Amino acid sequence: MQKWILLLARILLSAIFLKSGFDKITGYAATQQFMAAAGLPFAALLLPLTILIELLGGLSILLGYKARWGALVLFLFLIPTTLVFHTDFSQRIQVIQFMKNLAIMGGLLMLYGTEPGTVSLDEKLGSVKH
Repeated sequence: MQKWILLLARILLSAIFLKSGFDKITGYAATQQFMAAAGLPFAALLLPLTILIELLGGLSILLGYKARWGALVLFLFLIPTTLVFHTDFSQRIQVIQFMKNLAIMGGLLMLYGTEPGTVSLDEKLGSVKH
């Protein structure tokens, strides 16, 4: 049963990053404008990097391929993202977004501290050390 729980956890954890990365591609111009309006310098350079981090990190977790490293990269990515975009605590939605990101960061740290499970590419390729 544990192997399926770990797989489900990876699916659920990766979904937000995969959707967010895809949404940034389909709404590229609006996302770039949003980033610039938030005061981010070099939004035109940061947006492609953001998309890569979200999509590659999300796929890493979903597939269980180097999932610990994908989790670490996404955890580190969420620190500035959370601090830049979700610290206006006068808005209830921003408090919720801030707390959501903290919860996701907790899940990412749990994945980093463990292994992706037996239903993973790492397991199939023999790169998991038991």
